[in-house]
Amino acid sequence: MAGKIPQSFIDDLLDRVDIVDIVGSRIDLRKSGKNHSARCPFHDEKTPSFTVSQDKQFYYCFGCGAGGNAIGFVMDYDHTAFPEAVESLARHAGLEVPRESNHNDAATERRKGLYAVAEKADRYYRNCLRQHPEAKTAVDYLKSRGLSGEVARTFGIGFAPPGWDNLLQTLGQSDLDIQQLKDTGLLIDRQEEGKLYDRFRNRIMFPIRDLRGRTIGFGGRVLGDDKPKYLNSPETPLFHKGRELYGLYEANQQMREAPSLLVVEGYMDVVALSQCGIHNAVATLGTAVTAEHLEKLFRHTSAVVFCFDGDSAGRTAALRALETALPVMIDGRSARFLFVPEGEDPDTLVRKIGKDQFLSLVESATPLSQYLFDSLSEGLDVSSMDGRARLSKLAAPLINRIPQGVFKALMLKTLSEKTGLDTETLTSLIVPATPITDRDISPEYPEDLGYETYPDYMDNSPPEDYDHRHSPTRNQAKVSKRVKMSPAYTMIALLANHPELIAHCAALETLQKLDDEGIEILLPLVELLLENPNYSLNHILGYWRGVHSADQAEALAKIAATDLLRPVANSKRDNQREFIDSQDRLLRKSLAQLAPAELLRHLADKEAVDELDLKHLNNAWLKLSAEQRTVETKELFNQILGKPRAQ
Repeated sequence: MAGKIPQSFIDDLLDRVDIVDIVGSRIDLRKSGKNHSARCPFHDEKTPSFTVSQDKQFYYCFGCGAGGNAIGFVMDYDHTAFPEAVESLARHAGLEVPRESNHNDAATERRKGLYAVAEKADRYYRNCLRQHPEAKTAVDYLKSRGLSGEVARTFGIGFAPPGWDNLLQTLGQSDLDIQQLKDTGLLIDRQEEGKLYDRFRNRIMFPIRDLRGRTIGFGGRVLGDDKPKYLNSPETPLFHKGRELYGLYEANQQMREAPSLLVVEGYMDVVALSQCGIHNAVATLGTAVTAEHLEKLFRHTSAVVFCFDGDSAGRTAALRALETALPVMIDGRSARFLFVPEGEDPDTLVRKIGKDQFLSLVESATPLSQYLFDSLSEGLDVSSMDGRARLSKLAAPLINRIPQGVFKALMLKTLSEKTGLDTETLTSLIVPATPITDRDISPEYPEDLGYETYPDYMDNSPPEDYDHRHSPTRNQAKVSKRVKMSPAYTMIALLANHPELIAHCAALETLQKLDDEGIEILLPLVELLLENPNYSLNHILGYWRGVHSADQAEALAKIAATDLLRPVANSKRDNQREFIDSQDRLLRKSLAQLAPAELLRHLADKEAVDELDLKHLNNAWLKLSAEQRTVETKELFNQILGKPRAQ
């Protein structure tokens, strides 16, 4: 079994490859000042907002926020996993990927075994469709739905024959085999009844594949009168229905770039659409659309079309999808809603009206913005003052879920036109000003530091021909150059771009006690840089992609590319001072959470204290019990009082 790729090899590989060569071999890059620019391959745009920095070995899109190093780009562009991306870069550099021995990696061994069992079951079901004596019923059913043998092969459609233990008898040759079949959800174990039997019986079988084409679960459509009509694999170590989409692997195989992805409700819808030449359909797996589904979809396309039944259940599902979609609708993404006539589904409809007319319906699907206002306006008299007030009350919280940007601004403008309220009033209603309860703890950055809104890897400006209308963050910065980020995020951004600042970081024991937004990234970043003080941003991201989750790697890349790190010319910006100040702010936020004795020890470690420190000191003293006010504690208290005052 192949072991893990050594981190030292990944670091060396990143030093050898040039991100400009890697990106330029896949998209059309052109020189733009110190950097290179292109139209972003991860969202639809007309003017270039995608920039590659050779100095930082980093890419970033001003439009959609995608960012990372060469490994991250290959993973996202080629739709591949981390090991395959490393292997691709290694081939480019003429290197062979070494592997560490993995004798003790029991979890990896177990997953490998589960993948192998799922693949065996997949082959078993497909063989049954071709050879089992009772397969004629399944074959006749598939033919009645208009499916060809070629499409059945493409999707790996199979057949689970009638009977309680066909799969068990075929694949369950040992105790380990049986346990693996149970762990993949293929067997049901009724221990209290002493029964062990196949989960899928007398069903058309649809293998569910991950993006690497590995079988991770199954869906089964019953051929008799058993219930339920459709049955999915349960949650297993391989299969999580809230993350996976049926047909996404097949869609990637059929088309290099999908102009849009059509989200339908069933396996047969996906397969029938593919039979008719529509290869960009995917289906959720017996669950409502989740945020994870949407993030996965938008990594493959910038346009998603939800297709629902036109009945009340379909309308309810569409509203849930709408609410789920709002928080991920960054600029450059689009979502639309298509409702098929009652009594129809995409499978029956496409066979009735044909490919061209069906695609015409998809093209004319209702945009998310229109669907939101149409749904909320239903039953309201928007010509009356009461109706407009009700519309504002319903729409404002939903619009507030949309990320800051052009789309949110346009939604507010539309709501303004429908209600007669100006956008400033609506903004104040849905985004109330956050009260400042302690200005000393969370001060605004002083303007004299000159924080600019270009990422640190930039040549003081975005691409020469970049249309700033596509970058709400950039436009907002032209109004105000003050930057507001959590202290932890500020520290992450500074450490990522200036790893030498790790020398000024507080002890890990202190940071581990903190509870603030971003701590889950800051702590492992500090640990990494303490062990590898010579790491660059490129190395950091290479490590993160391999060790941490994809979501956290993406979050780190976005923080590293924040509009915080490039000062305007001749500014008084001091990275070291800013880092120490942010760290101090973060530590101060946690002081009130510390036990009195811990607080005293923390203050005793400081070289100087300020008025807020003394305030916390007095509060801690008052909270100490009589038994805790020992001679040693009093000496510590006086020692802190005698410290120099911080300026």
